[in-house]
Amino acid sequence: MKINLSPQVRLDALEVLKAGDTLTINGEPFDFTQLPEGAVLPAAAVDCEFIIGDVRRQGGELQLTLLLPITWDAPESCAFPEPILNPADGRVSLPTDEVPNA
Repeated sequence: MKINLSPQVRLDALEVLKAGDTLTINGEPFDFTQLPEGAVLPAAAVDCEFIIGDVRRQGGELQLTLLLPITWDAPESCAFPEPILNPADGRVSLPTDEVPNA
């Protein structure tokens, strides 16, 4: 799985849990298990304000982009985050997790 992050100055929070190809975003599960190889699911087809790009399966890997709420004074690690590659099942560690009051 590859999760790209697109930072945006916002006051809301983001919590992501992963279980296989299911992401639970702020308590709401999104199951992408049935997305076949080479398929693209438009972001508009997913009822989640935090999924801001198409969801695709390429090379057997699920790929998507999440909006990352940050503060106006967020450190560079949050403002220019690296993609999250192959996160383990459980809570997905976000760059904002390490910033107080992010």
